[in-house]
Amino acid sequence: MDRMLYIGMTGAKHTQMAQTVTVNNLANANTPGFRGDFQTLLSKEIEGGGQFNSRVNSMGADRASSMAHGTMVATGRELDVAINGDGWLAVQGASGEEGYSRRGDLQISAEGLLTNGAGQPIMGDGGPITLPPYQSLSLANDGTISIVPLGSGPETTVTLGRIKLVTLDESQVVKSEDGLMRQKNGAPGEPTTASRLQSGNLESSNVSAVESLVAMIDLSRQYEMQVRMMQTAKDMSDSGTRLIRME
Repeated sequence: MDRMLYIGMTGAKHTQMAQTVTVNNLANANTPGFRGDFQTLLSKEIEGGGQFNSRVNSMGADRASSMAHGTMVATGRELDVAINGDGWLAVQGASGEEGYSRRGDLQISAEGLLTNGAGQPIMGDGGPITLPPYQSLSLANDGTISIVPLGSGPETTVTLGRIKLVTLDESQVVKSEDGLMRQKNGAPGEPTTASRLQSGNLESSNVSAVESLVAMIDLSRQYEMQVRMMQTAKDMSDSGTRLIRME
């Protein structure tokens, strides 16, 4: 019975972890550029001391992210950008380390700092990009930012810098706790001029809300099954105890 209880416990534990991943996907189904995560549930044989393995336990594989692209959505907003191809925007994480995102709903803070919708500073070739007061702004498809300074005529255009675009080895990409992508080996992204920005558009999340809801229902049923297995193990143990007492 103890083995049956442990099988049910490990199954419920890893099913609950998979549910957490699916809930997070659903919560970000409308987040621009979001990459959905998945956690595969596996069966692992436990090696016994004798000739045969003793039992099979449930376990979860490492959490991974889907690299599929979302769809392009036209917004007409000058600070909304989508990346054509496999490039990534370089942003600054909360700890100051560089991370990578496809989220292109750019904002300008009260201090003039260019950020994405999550408040993460957008990196240029020399660090986070800061904009002075301006009358108009334009973003070239290579990431170059140009403005007409406040109080100047339209003929006075100033180039402030270029948004840093990089490529990543997708076989090495992992999502960090802050939601940014980084490479497992710690190597920074490779700067690229091949990727292009499409202004006035956003890339949607690659999460399918319908598929995630179906997955949630399936995982809930699996969890209930594992809990019932633990309850059955308890009932069998109680029955065995009662039989012993009757003797």
